[in-house]
Amino acid sequence: MAPSVADDLSLPHISDNDLKPFFVLHKASPRQHPAKKSAGKARRSVKVNLSASLDNNHEAELLDDQSHENLRMKNFHNTWMTIESTIKECMHNMNADVFNDIDSWVHKSFDSICSNGRPDTNKATCSYPIVTDVTAKQLYTALVVMNNMEFVDDLQTFADLGVHLNSHGCHVANLSSVDFSPKTGVGGCLRSLSRQILKGSIDSADISVLASWYMEKENFKHPVVVIIEDMDRCSEPVLSDFILMLSEWVIKIPVILIMGVATMLDASKNILSSKTVQHLSLFKFILGSPADRLDAIIEAVLVKPCTGFLLGHKVAGFIRNCFLRQDGTLTSLIRAVKMAIVQHYLMEPISFTMKGLLDEHTSLADSWPSQALELPSCVRLSETKSEVCLGGPSKMKEVLDLWSCVVLCLHEVGKNHKTTLLDLYYEALDPKLCNMRDSDYLESKPDHQRSSWNHNMNGESVKIHKGDLIGHTIRQIRDLSPVALFKLLEKWNKITDGVNEIHEKVKELQSQEKLENSSSKETAIRSRRQAIRNVGSFDKCTTALNEKAAVVMSHMARDYMQPIESIPFHEIVCFTDVDKLQAGLLGDPRKRIQLDLLGAHTFIKCSCCSTKSESSPISTMHDTTLMYSLAQEYGDVINLHDWYQSFRGIVGQQTVKDRNRSKVSPSPKKRKTAIEPQKKITEASIQARFCRAVTELQITGLLRMPSKRRPDYVQRVAFGL
Repeated sequence: MAPSVADDLSLPHISDNDLKPFFVLHKASPRQHPAKKSAGKARRSVKVNLSASLDNNHEAELLDDQSHENLRMKNFHNTWMTIESTIKECMHNMNADVFNDIDSWVHKSFDSICSNGRPDTNKATCSYPIVTDVTAKQLYTALVVMNNMEFVDDLQTFADLGVHLNSHGCHVANLSSVDFSPKTGVGGCLRSLSRQILKGSIDSADISVLASWYMEKENFKHPVVVIIEDMDRCSEPVLSDFILMLSEWVIKIPVILIMGVATMLDASKNILSSKTVQHLSLFKFILGSPADRLDAIIEAVLVKPCTGFLLGHKVAGFIRNCFLRQDGTLTSLIRAVKMAIVQHYLMEPISFTMKGLLDEHTSLADSWPSQALELPSCVRLSETKSEVCLGGPSKMKEVLDLWSCVVLCLHEVGKNHKTTLLDLYYEALDPKLCNMRDSDYLESKPDHQRSSWNHNMNGESVKIHKGDLIGHTIRQIRDLSPVALFKLLEKWNKITDGVNEIHEKVKELQSQEKLENSSSKETAIRSRRQAIRNVGSFDKCTTALNEKAAVVMSHMARDYMQPIESIPFHEIVCFTDVDKLQAGLLGDPRKRIQLDLLGAHTFIKCSCCSTKSESSPISTMHDTTLMYSLAQEYGDVINLHDWYQSFRGIVGQQTVKDRNRSKVSPSPKKRKTAIEPQKKITEASIQARFCRAVTELQITGLLRMPSKRRPDYVQRVAFGL
């Protein structure tokens, strides 16, 4: 027996507060329905009595299907783990410089506190603070500006900051806004602080216990850092009392505060009282902008796919609209990408071949599997099947490398005008891009000379925006200054490294740019009068170089930016069903409950119900399923008496199989064991089952219970299946 997937995968520890959603992958329906063929083979075997080889072939097919299903499940976990680690690496790289600056500031602040001297053991072990002047009671406090209204994206950032400081010899405690609630007061903050600093050994609201612990030999050489993740959501009185208390004990416990604020640098003055602010010595650090984080994640996960998983044009548009029109958080975007991965592995039977497609450390297969020839993108090709398969995954990888390289080069141009990578990514996926190649929308000539400008009834020029972001980005190259063009070519050189088709063209542009620089230096050496005469010619040379760069970018986009959905075999790696994604993200729970109730036998998989028609209620059905099936015979209101009588009539029936079972017993002992399980169904038990089923339908939101005006009727709530 093949080992299960659960044995191969080690699941992480899940705590009580971990509310991450889980996903269940079902077996995808094959494109050719082998179940019908196998059924036909079975019927023929009864009539003709074929050899057992047919049964062996059928069992082999089932084993292959089970093996492919296990591979798809395993690939899903591997894909998501890779994407998750890639996102963490992107965030770590973006925050590395800020984290290092904060760590350096923490240790400098600690040295400044220790310069005031260390109290002796008697004063340090007493249960009251040491009375000093006001200047010695100030807390070194860092305000970390997140530049984000939604705090959910920065939860992991502060957790990583705590890990970073802990690895550099600090005692770190992360406190959230929940710890600063009026219900728990300062005691809740101290308990959470003691739990993390003392490693769970003591859960006390007494700060003197923490002071005694810090005076131990192995502890007092390191600073105590308290990270308050979201200052804006904390209770102002509780936070103020907590800061005032820490300022009284700062000589015994050199506490350094780090507080996260959403957007305002003066948040401390707006939230805290003036008395509390006087005890803070403030420093400010600014994290990367949300736009930069979004571009980094889109580049690492989607444009340069780290796992081989890709999005279709409509799916990317749906995710983009959800991101812009809803909460606009990276968390929601990542959740949508994860749901798309789930749906892809659920729907595509050949997705088991996706593992290692774009992994540089994995050797690619020489050809696609035979099942891939049935994909729509392969059927419409004119080449023979053998020629189509020979390219294999390596050919797709080559096309995708060129595509991602051009998209990143375009993004480098659009950064000066705040063009987001998500917008470029969405337009680059458009399948209609192939039809637009022969038009002039990718040309580098000015907008007023382009046919994409139409004229309205008043004779005014009106720009067509469809598919024009890429063309507009290309035309921005013409307006770059010489310094900006030099930096752009340097970035293009790094992006295209390893892609010979594009890298050679960039190298040629750089060589021409160097010649222009050398000629400009010679011009500067000449006399001022001669230099003034050559200014016009120099500007013409610079404009010509910009024009050449724009033409090169236009040809790159025309030749290499082939839309993903026009590539053969793209169904294996590209998810295109936007309806499935929308249903998975937004959902229609009431409709889903109704469908599941009416088709409960497909989930229970019992032989007694699967052999019957779905529209005919039988006694072996689950009570709630039976009740809801009977409810379909009524309109918007249901008479309870009639409903109960219908339910009672079906539940009270005895099947023919049960009747025959009591007659066929050959011996008294067997007859006894056959009759004993058949207990008589009483009226009270039927009424109890009826009431429980009605209550379950009410809880699921499908029924409204009787009112005082009509106590004998219930009202149906959900319709329209």
